[in-house]
Amino acid sequence: MVLYPAPRDRSKFEREYSQDHVPMVNPQNFPGIQKFVASRVVGTPDGSAPPFHTLAELYFPSMAALQAAVASPSAQRVVAHAVAISTGGLPIVLVAEEETKTF
Repeated sequence: MVLYPAPRDRSKFEREYSQDHVPMVNPQNFPGIQKFVASRVVGTPDGSAPPFHTLAELYFPSMAALQAAVASPSAQRVVAHAVAISTGGLPIVLVAEEETKTF
């Protein structure tokens, strides 16, 4: 999971993120990736400014698959691009396990 802080220039970030960065997140650059989900943060319950602008989720079958993928030179280039376009501060990277309950 990658959390991008609110950028200094939202329109520039959104353009670079959607046109340049998202296409880079693919199985060629991240071997073993199963799914990618990007969400734009639109607000907070109390109406205050959200601390993050975009949340990206990259799904892998295991921790070992994730570690192997991000160690590849192609993934390192994508990570460097993520850092370069994140003008509101460094992106925060977290690893999580998903639990889903459908109603």
